[in-house]
Amino acid sequence: MTSDRAGDPLDRLGLRGTPPRVLLLTVAVLLTAVTTAVVGLTLPTGLPPDDPLPGAARFGIAVAAFAVAQLARLRFRTSAGMVSITWGEAALIVCLYLVPAGWLPSAALLGAGLAWWGMSVASDRRPLVEIVRIAASLSAATALAASVATALGRPLLAGPTPGLALALIAGSVAYLLVTAWLGGVMLGLRHSMPIGTPLLAALRGKLLMFVGNIVVGLVVVALLEIDARWLLLLPPLLWLLQQTYRHRLKADQERRTWRAFAEATAALNQLEERGVATAAATGALNLFGAETVEVHVARPDGHWRRYRCDAGGQVTDRDVDPPRRRDPDEHELFRPLAVGSAEVGELRLFFPRSAPPGPRERDAVAAFGDALAAALHDAATHRELRLVTERSSYEAVHDPLTGRLNRAAMLSQGDQALRQLAHEHPVALLLLDINQFKEVNDTLGHAAGDQLLRLTADRLGTLTRADELLGRLGGDEFALLVTSAPVVGDRSAPLTYALRRAREIAERLAAPTEVAGVRMSVEVSVGVVVAAAGTADLTELLRRADIAMYQAKGGGGSIAAYDSARDAASTDQLALLAELREALAADDQLVLALQPAVDLATGAPTGVEALIRWQHPRRGWLNPAEFIRPVEHSEQLGTFTRYVLDKALAVAAGWAREGLDVPISVNLSARSLLDARLPADIAELLRRHQVPAHRLVLEITETVVMSELEIIDEVLATLRTMGVQLAVDDFGTGFSSLTFLTRITVDELKVDRSFVIRMADSPEAAAIVRTTVGLAHELGLRVVAEGVETAEQRLALTELGCTAAQGYHFFKPMPADKISAVLGQLIDTSRPNVLPLRADGAS
Repeated sequence: MTSDRAGDPLDRLGLRGTPPRVLLLTVAVLLTAVTTAVVGLTLPTGLPPDDPLPGAARFGIAVAAFAVAQLARLRFRTSAGMVSITWGEAALIVCLYLVPAGWLPSAALLGAGLAWWGMSVASDRRPLVEIVRIAASLSAATALAASVATALGRPLLAGPTPGLALALIAGSVAYLLVTAWLGGVMLGLRHSMPIGTPLLAALRGKLLMFVGNIVVGLVVVALLEIDARWLLLLPPLLWLLQQTYRHRLKADQERRTWRAFAEATAALNQLEERGVATAAATGALNLFGAETVEVHVARPDGHWRRYRCDAGGQVTDRDVDPPRRRDPDEHELFRPLAVGSAEVGELRLFFPRSAPPGPRERDAVAAFGDALAAALHDAATHRELRLVTERSSYEAVHDPLTGRLNRAAMLSQGDQALRQLAHEHPVALLLLDINQFKEVNDTLGHAAGDQLLRLTADRLGTLTRADELLGRLGGDEFALLVTSAPVVGDRSAPLTYALRRAREIAERLAAPTEVAGVRMSVEVSVGVVVAAAGTADLTELLRRADIAMYQAKGGGGSIAAYDSARDAASTDQLALLAELREALAADDQLVLALQPAVDLATGAPTGVEALIRWQHPRRGWLNPAEFIRPVEHSEQLGTFTRYVLDKALAVAAGWAREGLDVPISVNLSARSLLDARLPADIAELLRRHQVPAHRLVLEITETVVMSELEIIDEVLATLRTMGVQLAVDDFGTGFSSLTFLTRITVDELKVDRSFVIRMADSPEAAAIVRTTVGLAHELGLRVVAEGVETAEQRLALTELGCTAAQGYHFFKPMPADKISAVLGQLIDTSRPNVLPLRADGAS
């Protein structure tokens, strides 16, 4: 058994390009073979004096037998290259019977050398050093085999006996192991690779033929002993046996190849380019038995990257110029990689000179290349989607002009920072407004105004400390949240610290600078408010700071602290909460306004959102924006939440009695999730109204994920266990939209109306909508676009892949006594379209 690997085509001797350790092993094996051959020729022959065949004839028979055994080879490809299996054991057994054992090493050296030289001239183009190495290995193996056989018996011209058969079989096993071991060591030294896998593959392929070789050899010996004329019947039988071996070997190889092909293509299912290309290079190397595999990947920016895997399985990669088109030679396979008209790369495989690829390899490489092209295209698409998502996520929370947090992110992150502080810990908020900013815009132009805003933001950034939060609220307003106000016995210390911080910032900002070629000083008005962390959220602090900032502007100074005595809204808020308590008891002031969401393809209702309205006896109709915020920060939040849920589930129960199978959605405050009793209360309401849990959808905002409190996770987990569905309201406006979905398991995403309104004119808004829809589809979630007001917006959403929407274009919020008729009409007129209510593929 021998392993075929190519030498250097520029040097027919094979000395150039061959590792020195391979040459050393070749020399050592050759010296061993020559030594055993010379010594063997000097040993007594053991032939009888009246031998009818002269010694030269017997030696010639041995040379011919070893040569024919090598010529009648079968070859198959392994991960280490082409492997040849021959009739060597059969020739060995016959020669041990006919020829003195001492002559066999030299006969094997000569016969194998002539056979491999002839095959090299005819087809293999094998270098001389490789031929010498193969012949020397076979000669050394023959010497050991002859020693083993003669030690166990005297096979020369001996009659067939069980002892003789045992001796010949032992010699054949020694021959097999030596040739296999020498071939494996040569592979390991040449390619710096482990020999175990290819060696086992070669032995597995050889096993059947090895048994056949022994049987054929023993049969020939027996026929020679009985009557040599019977040997005339052997050639046809040997030819049939050879064909049987060939077909069996081919079938085994095909089975292993397709199993390996399936594993190699399965390994391509990765999301990153490097993982796909590395798996492709190593997989193609092992699958096709190539010496080198190159995967060239075309990047969207026009650059190319090459991944190369050598025979040892080592993968290297680097940026390269676009590959030049050239026709591959007979020892190379080339496959362009494309998906449709999009070029994604190239695949090149380089094969040994002694084992060029055949039609089978060409067909398999074509199939593998198509799978690789699809995998690389998917990886590139995932990379672009990730970049768009990252860019959209960044832009969603950062001001595009200054790079600072925008208003939404300032509110969400500020509220998170407040929740992480102790309830009585003092915090300060500084609201800064640039004086005479309008005059800069009017006099020097808007470009100068933008430059001034960027300059101010940069200066504020350098002044902001590690525990402070800076954001641009819009226009020329900036906010700085200070959480490091001192906690000491003097209750005025936090305010003193905040005012000192405000003066420091105002003085630093006033340092002269140059804007649009004009030297100026940036003066600001600063409103300062100090409060305990648990007494107000950031929205309320901003409202108070805004009042203080206008006090600073009106008072002629640059800095002013918030004065609650001058804030009429604070007392009005207290009165509003007292009136809400009466409204909750009256049961006729707080009413539901219901707005359906519809399937964009069929017009069928996919759900109904319950919106609360307050019909105030004195103030008139109040929208949620006028009273929800005070409620969320009052003791009445729990009662209010249960009140709204009770009304919503009563409406849903009425739908069920009318045969309307539509879920109802209720907005849930983030603070409500701090109430451990909430799941039990919802379960009781569901039982009382006999509404299935999955008919209730609770809409939560992304700010929920900002909290690290375990109680929120426990409440959400309990609700999901009950079967209640969760939806993310205003998705995309929080700074952690994607992080949110990794933490909270939800059923539905609602695209914020701000993106829907702007998507026709803003590529960024359209990209966020498209990304949200694609993300929802990938995660098996429903997605609903909010605030659809025009037919153009509906068409754009359909083109972006969104399947459901709500807004004034379809229906305004309506009273509960009118919604049933509307839902029934929608169901009756909609085209058939089964839409699961759970997150099982619906959108």
